[in-house]
Amino acid sequence: MSDTDNKVLPLKKLHEEAGARFGVFAGWSMPITYPPGVLKEHLHARASAGLFDISHMKLILLEGPDAASVLRAACPLEPEKLADHHSKYTLLLNDDAGILDDLIVTRLGADRFMVVANAATAEQDARILAEFAGGWNCAVTPLDRVFLAVQGPEAIDILAKAGLDLNGLSFMQGIEPRPGWFASRSGYTGEDGGEVAIPSDEAETFARKLLSDSRIQWIGLAARDSLRLEAGLCLYGHEMNPEVDPISAGLIWAIPKSLRAGGPYRGAARMAELAANPPVQSRVGLKPEGRQPVREGTELFAEDGSRAGIVTSGGFGPSVGYPVAMGRVRATLSADGTLLFAEVRGNRIPVRVHPLPFFPHRHHKG
Repeated sequence: MSDTDNKVLPLKKLHEEAGARFGVFAGWSMPITYPPGVLKEHLHARASAGLFDISHMKLILLEGPDAASVLRAACPLEPEKLADHHSKYTLLLNDDAGILDDLIVTRLGADRFMVVANAATAEQDARILAEFAGGWNCAVTPLDRVFLAVQGPEAIDILAKAGLDLNGLSFMQGIEPRPGWFASRSGYTGEDGGEVAIPSDEAETFARKLLSDSRIQWIGLAARDSLRLEAGLCLYGHEMNPEVDPISAGLIWAIPKSLRAGGPYRGAARMAELAANPPVQSRVGLKPEGRQPVREGTELFAEDGSRAGIVTSGGFGPSVGYPVAMGRVRATLSADGTLLFAEVRGNRIPVRVHPLPFFPHRHHKG
């Protein structure tokens, strides 16, 4: 794919000014790193605040008297129980309970919900939601917004000084602070912070306000990945995909207990079968012995030499100072401390099942 085939971020000029090195992700030309490099970017987000351009992700607005009914049919979710301005992590499943995407749904009012979808599946998700809305009084509208995340211990104060005060929100709450804006106290790093969607004609001014604060700096996609991996957070296409069910992905907690034995959502019958039987696979944290990281796709073996599973994400954890990884393994091998072996270039490296997250979450729970 040539660079001209990729989607370009609306704030690309700002990234170029900052010396970003670009790469392709989900069909987008994305800043991968900036001059400080992945290690320093990662640690800066943990120590102060990082600014992430996540405009490759899509916001989808559902509004109308039947909006809650559409979401209830599409996802294992109880949208009618969601209080105004509260968000819920949920899943979009296929008929076999495979994960098509993971979503954040925020209730904005009685008949209005904001859905945040992943870049690689955004068009698919909007189409699926529109199909579910057929015959219902519900409009499904993908929105074009610049989407920014500010993450780290100084994030909320920096946002407030730039004119967006999220101090009144707790983790997983969202508001519309201005016409056309959407903001939530959420993120993908394990840190406190906010995510804000802004109309394109207002975005550069707001981004420059944020960047005028000496405590913040741009963070690229590479450090975003190492931050979420330390936090034990799943990435679509790695820990989950249409062949992986919520139990195997370690995401059963995202499904209300009342819906695990069935419900009106697609995939409910298969989900009930899975929930009624012992799990076959489990998502686990993995800590290699030594300093060599194990990467996505690396096969895992048990002590007896049998295949144990596969690494779904792996790299180095700058905050913890050692390699970190996640993988799916046979459920019988998922206990913390279990010794496994990763096949790396013909050598078998010892790894142990490790509790998640590797680095503690520091969300503001209120």
